[in-house]
Amino acid sequence: METEIQTQSKLNIHPDVKAKVESKKWFYTDTVKDHFFNPRNLLINDEEGEQYSKNADAIGMVGSPACGDALKLWLKIDKNIDKIMDCKFQTFGCASAIASTSMLSVMVTENDGMKIDDALKLKPQDIIARLGNLPSRKFHCSVLGDKALRSAINDYFRRSNQNNRIVVEGARIIDPETKTTDKDIEEAVLEGALNLEDIQKKLKVGISNKAVIPAVEELIRFYKEKYFG
Repeated sequence: METEIQTQSKLNIHPDVKAKVESKKWFYTDTVKDHFFNPRNLLINDEEGEQYSKNADAIGMVGSPACGDALKLWLKIDKNIDKIMDCKFQTFGCASAIASTSMLSVMVTENDGMKIDDALKLKPQDIIARLGNLPSRKFHCSVLGDKALRSAINDYFRRSNQNNRIVVEGARIIDPETKTTDKDIEEAVLEGALNLEDIQKKLKVGISNKAVIPAVEELIRFYKEKYFG
């Protein structure tokens, strides 16, 4: 069995936990480390996932393993009281993605389960607060679980013929020339592009079509407020 010294050594040298720059804001909290090395409600392999799927009331998926973080999330729901009673997940991602989803799974099932309407009100910053913060460049990892949860809840609404409760979150094209959407800008802000110059470097939005710049700047302000306060 691994000793405490060996465990501490692993925490200090693991490439996804050790600070990459000489700045405290790069260090993960003890809570993040705990949920990374001891994730709650994680299904280890595809066999477990297939077995759990047989009795799950909802499944949500976001991302792609081929291009980065990906997450699959299962829910069991008590239909009589409209509560999430169990939540399991599988993920392909970094320490922040694993820890964030682990914490999310705890949040929606603790205290005898969370009402679906309350689960829909959860925000990425709620997960981050329970983790004791994340490095700013990892904030987007908490969004992965949030999106998977919403996807799973919508799946439940479809399965239970509650189509009037489905939450639609479509993308809106902001710059027709670059096909940049509001979701593209949201993701860019989460990845650290917090002003027009940084957004343009990343997305090329509004460079030739300057008429869209006011809309882009408005979205930057909106998403900065939403995720960073």
